[in-house]
Amino acid sequence: MLSRSLAPDMAPEAIAAVDRRLADIRAAHGVAIPFAIESGSRAWGFPSPDSDYDCRFIYVQPPERYLSLWPARDVIETPIEGDLDVNGWNLAKAIRLLLNGNAVAIEWLTSPIAYGVDERFRAAFLAFAEQAADRDRVARHYRGLGYAHQERHLREGEPIALKKLFYMVRPAAALRWLRLRPDAAVAPMRFQTLMAECDPPPAVARIMDDLIARKAVTRELGAAMAPAEILAFLAQEFRLADETFGRRAPRLKAGERERADRFFRDMLDHVWRERPNRDMG
Repeated sequence: MLSRSLAPDMAPEAIAAVDRRLADIRAAHGVAIPFAIESGSRAWGFPSPDSDYDCRFIYVQPPERYLSLWPARDVIETPIEGDLDVNGWNLAKAIRLLLNGNAVAIEWLTSPIAYGVDERFRAAFLAFAEQAADRDRVARHYRGLGYAHQERHLREGEPIALKKLFYMVRPAAALRWLRLRPDAAVAPMRFQTLMAECDPPPAVARIMDDLIARKAVTRELGAAMAPAEILAFLAQEFRLADETFGRRAPRLKAGERERADRFFRDMLDHVWRERPNRDMG
């Protein structure tokens, strides 16, 4: 059985639409989907009343299809319809991205909202991530994400759409969380947990708590000048990240590639060989 964990404010008709879309993908592409979760603002912990449903999944092809001389695309994308967005990555792609420090691949594993998750698959993938994810690579991802959002949304002397603050504070908080934990590389996905565990300045915590509460009951937070406390927090954490983490992502070592290959083969066995009669749906 795949486990489910859904938020009480999620619309039943949207959940049913996601389930239908996943069933159609399994049938049309002949793949197993042992992992389907919610990403975006609902999973991060700061949804609005009209937030989209952003289902993300990892799919696994039958083993023989990984041996083809002409491999298929490593993503499955479906049309965005209304507030429904359902897309996924091939298991092989998810592993490669994780090894390269893509924090999205890591965050999916800790999503609190699950449409259908094989918990053994998730636990194994999370254990692999905790061993294989490189802190410098992950930090490089968050640093690039933070700088990109600042460049896109911050203009000196101009107001900012307040909801955009979440997309700048999240990577800064993740960098702080990593900096305070020298032996860790997998930061929490849920924003409230991330903020609590990174222990930001009290003023920053108060501002973001207020924005979360307001965002939960309104479709539009409006625009205002970015609070000075938030700007100072961003500047400090990105500066400290530049000083703490390597600027260049280290190359993968032979041992890392071999460990990734073993994990990949183990997951193929788990999904397609160990339980051949089990519906991975």
